[in-house]
Amino acid sequence: MSDLAVYDLDRTVTRRPTYTLFLLHCALRRQQWRLLFAPVVLVAMLVYAAGLFDRGRLKEICQWLLIGPRVHPRQIKPLVESFADATIAHNVRPGARKALARDKEQGRRLVLATASYRLYAEAIAARLGFDDVIGTGSFIGLDERVHARIAGENCYGPAKLRMIADWVDKSGLKGVHGHVRFYSDHASDQPAFEWADEPVAVNPHRRLKRLATARGWMVEDWG
Repeated sequence: MSDLAVYDLDRTVTRRPTYTLFLLHCALRRQQWRLLFAPVVLVAMLVYAAGLFDRGRLKEICQWLLIGPRVHPRQIKPLVESFADATIAHNVRPGARKALARDKEQGRRLVLATASYRLYAEAIAARLGFDDVIGTGSFIGLDERVHARIAGENCYGPAKLRMIADWVDKSGLKGVHGHVRFYSDHASDQPAFEWADEPVAVNPHRRLKRLATARGWMVEDWG
């Protein structure tokens, strides 16, 4: 029986969200002229905030603008690796490193469950010693290019729990895994918090702090 430690990425393991940073990292190192689209990205964020489309569509639009409608994996791979290196060097909470070391010492299976694209989240996870990654998939076309489209669901909110459940089933752990510890900074992960045996709110924003207090969930400051 395997106990699990499931971690969110953005603002839980990392201090700052990674997706926009990844897009800017790619634009700066691959096609700097795409930075001219930065004002359009801001407009897209405002349209999303107004509720005119969802977070998944926002991701697709921003990727289209700052990376391009499609890119070959061999072009994106060095950018993924350099971004992962920069993230590990400058954007990981000290408390996350301690929690990972503790959970690993306890023999837990370390799982990263993130709305970020697996495209780069897997490289970050590998450097931190995670065993598995659940995240938003990238659509790979018949042209073998990474398209600015999400494959399946955006791993966010209730969809994250569905994707965790699917991973548990496909990993042969359904009904046989042990204790589950779940870490996140955001109330959008409430379904996963309620599924876990031990929910831990990490540097929570106001809504999650209220929820954690009401439910008696542990609250931790990871710096």
